[in-house]
Amino acid sequence: MSLFKARDWWSAVLGEKEEFDQGCLCLADVDNTGNGQDKIIVGSFMGYLRIFNPHPIKTGDGAQAADLLLEVHLRDPILQVEVGKFVSGTEMLHLAVLHSRKLCIYSVSGTLGNVEHGNQYQIKLMYEHNLQRTACNMTYGPFGGVKGRDLICIQSMDGMLMVFEQESYAFGRFLPGSLLPGPLAYSSRTDSFITVSSCQQVESYKYQVLAFATDADKRQETEQQKLGSGKRLVVDWTLNIGEQALDICIVSFNQSASSVFVLGERNFFCLKDNGQIRFMKKLDCSPSCFLPYCSVSKGTVNTLIGNHNNMLHIYQDVTLKWATQLPHVPVAVRVGCLHDLKGVIVTLSDDGHLQCSYLGTDPSLFQAPKVESRELNYDELDTELKELQKIIKDVNKSQGVWPMTEREDDLKISAMVSSNFDSVSQATDVEVGTDLVPSVTVKITLQNQVALQKIKLSVYVQPPLVLTCDQFTFEFMAPEMTRTVGFSVYLKGSYTPPELEGNAVVSYSRPTGIPRVTQCKFRLPLKLVCLPGQPSKTASHKLTIETNKSPVSLLSLFPGFASQSEDDQVNVMGFHFLGGSRVTLLASKTSQRYRIQSEQFEDLWLITNELIIRLQEYFEKQGIKDFACSFSGSMPLQEYFELIDHHFEFRINGEKLEELLSERAVQFRAIQRRLLTRFKDKTPAPLQHLDTLLDGTYKQVIALADAVEENQDNLFQSFTRLKSATHLVILLIGLWQKLSADQMAILEAAFLPLQQDTPELGWEETVDAAISHLLKTCLSKNSKEQALNLSSQLSMPKDTSRLKKHITLLCDRLAKGGRLCLSTDAVAPQTMVMPGGCATIPESDLEERSMEQDSTELFTNHKHLIVETPRAEVSPLQGVSE
Repeated sequence: MSLFKARDWWSAVLGEKEEFDQGCLCLADVDNTGNGQDKIIVGSFMGYLRIFNPHPIKTGDGAQAADLLLEVHLRDPILQVEVGKFVSGTEMLHLAVLHSRKLCIYSVSGTLGNVEHGNQYQIKLMYEHNLQRTACNMTYGPFGGVKGRDLICIQSMDGMLMVFEQESYAFGRFLPGSLLPGPLAYSSRTDSFITVSSCQQVESYKYQVLAFATDADKRQETEQQKLGSGKRLVVDWTLNIGEQALDICIVSFNQSASSVFVLGERNFFCLKDNGQIRFMKKLDCSPSCFLPYCSVSKGTVNTLIGNHNNMLHIYQDVTLKWATQLPHVPVAVRVGCLHDLKGVIVTLSDDGHLQCSYLGTDPSLFQAPKVESRELNYDELDTELKELQKIIKDVNKSQGVWPMTEREDDLKISAMVSSNFDSVSQATDVEVGTDLVPSVTVKITLQNQVALQKIKLSVYVQPPLVLTCDQFTFEFMAPEMTRTVGFSVYLKGSYTPPELEGNAVVSYSRPTGIPRVTQCKFRLPLKLVCLPGQPSKTASHKLTIETNKSPVSLLSLFPGFASQSEDDQVNVMGFHFLGGSRVTLLASKTSQRYRIQSEQFEDLWLITNELIIRLQEYFEKQGIKDFACSFSGSMPLQEYFELIDHHFEFRINGEKLEELLSERAVQFRAIQRRLLTRFKDKTPAPLQHLDTLLDGTYKQVIALADAVEENQDNLFQSFTRLKSATHLVILLIGLWQKLSADQMAILEAAFLPLQQDTPELGWEETVDAAISHLLKTCLSKNSKEQALNLSSQLSMPKDTSRLKKHITLLCDRLAKGGRLCLSTDAVAPQTMVMPGGCATIPESDLEERSMEQDSTELFTNHKHLIVETPRAEVSPLQGVSE
């Protein structure tokens, strides 16, 4: 914000709900009084033309009735107003008004009044031109070096320049490659038109080149053009400024040199006559208008620049000399001489606020009174300071600016999952091969204690689970109000979700305006994704769990999956996922073990996790708190690595397919250009099988696009399976090393950082960076490793060998006593007591090979896993029913 505000000299508000733009303001002695006093001419998009001559009685007065010389409704919208020598036979100034389809030239005259009403002003239409094309803007000047008169050039919306020699139409020319019109200005010194094209280039066209170029009315090839008559419109010079331009202004204070000022969206440029940059200035705020004018310093130019922060900046070349505050955002700014006051700044806003102001400050006449000197009693001041500090401390305790965590009861959210399936399934467009896919209803209840606004409820479940509705919005909730919303969840894809947990998040605003977010989680039933199935005696992957409590009947753990034909076999249970895979769960009759087996490694996760959760809930209901399970043995890294390689292979295939698709698209466009050239040729030529090549390339593009979509679907499914396997590996590591909840959270953050893969950031490089960070911090061997910095850029690796070696090394260091933590203070003590020491992080291929050889004995390819409680001796598996 500026230290000084613009000094208001005179102001007025024009009309009601009228709109204005940068071409709607002009200052000139339009009534030809000859006294050097300017009048303010304003035109609006509503068609009103107003002429003002401000005479404030004192500084800051508003508009008086006598200040408005003329107000006329011209019916058509006024795009631009200019004053110049537009009538032949006289050098008097006339007013040019540009409408969208018409150009009108008026004379403004005043009649001396003999009564108290004062002088009377009127306008008279001298001539008008009806335009064949919709106008955008105009410029004027002595085109071609004529003396004593001004010509007008109008730019249409389709890029045509129409030149009028006063009462007659001269010619029209289309600018080459014009797409959208830009600002237009005329340089009298070089006799050229300067504009900015839609290609973000400043372009200059000589008037002589425009005059002798081919007529715009004959754009089509004619017999005359075939004979070679007429010239092509060639640009004099161009300059790429890299942004769209808002306005152009030509400043010439002497005949030896002139400057071209261009106002862009972020910069303003000063150019020489030949298009070379004299200087440029990067603007801090988005500009709205500008006006260069003469400077008191020789060789410099002052520039007024208004911006959208209600500021007006004055630059001397590129140096900011003054900044002043305006009461509105200016869209047009002019400088003139009003009422014998030179240098008045006139600004106009888009809603009709017209203000005449000047720069400066008012002197302050206030003088501070003398302060009576008295001796200070430091003891009293110390006592008063302690009392004030106590008051501040009590206030901070009782009521803070931010809500306290104990008071976070503005909104309570709860979720309830129906115990039964919907009577009529809500599943639509499913890809599962079964005849009927069930759906279950979930109800979310919101209870608020105070009035809330802008409540938005978002629900998320893991794909391929989908919701019938996932967004709910409430504009307002009164105090002590309860809202309940319901939706259905069902399985859409033909594969298994990595989690059965859903999340409901509510964002809202408190009465004080502070935004808040609260959430709750809900668990979907296992029977939503799988059905009872026949147990299988053989499987490729087996997982055995041992607990420290006596075995529990599977019928009591999974009551909804009991098979009536096998009620006697209470220790065997089969699960058939809707996607097609099968999982078998076996309980030992004599020992404390459970076995889960399946043909797919990732399918073990859901049943294993569900078994542990239901066992914990069962023993909690029995009042047993010391239930525990653990894992000892070989980690299933080889099976996990196969899923990683499978996922990475789809990513590689996706890049190859997209590269091939890009090549075929380039080839397709090249063939199209060749064919278009052949078809435009007046002399027919053979196509040389280009049409056949085009058809074949088109089929290849379509086939490659289908292949890319298919690969994306496969990649998404592979990523879902990889997340399931990752959850299982994290669970086994936690049971194996007896990790706490905080350490499990660190492990999950490292292995599951992404919800989905993107072309810019994939799972492999993200997990590799996270694991490398753990290995170089809390799992490092010494402080030298901790000093190593990781690369700040993540890119897709060439293969997964480095990631797999880092995962192996992570398990190795955990096995040797390493512990996960985020605090740097806790790293040093852990590394000191680690038994046997941990291997350093390999920084080369030779180190990685040696590390791999050392850890081969610990991690081998085992498909038989054992999870058990910590005991002095590990007994072999006995009594497990097959």
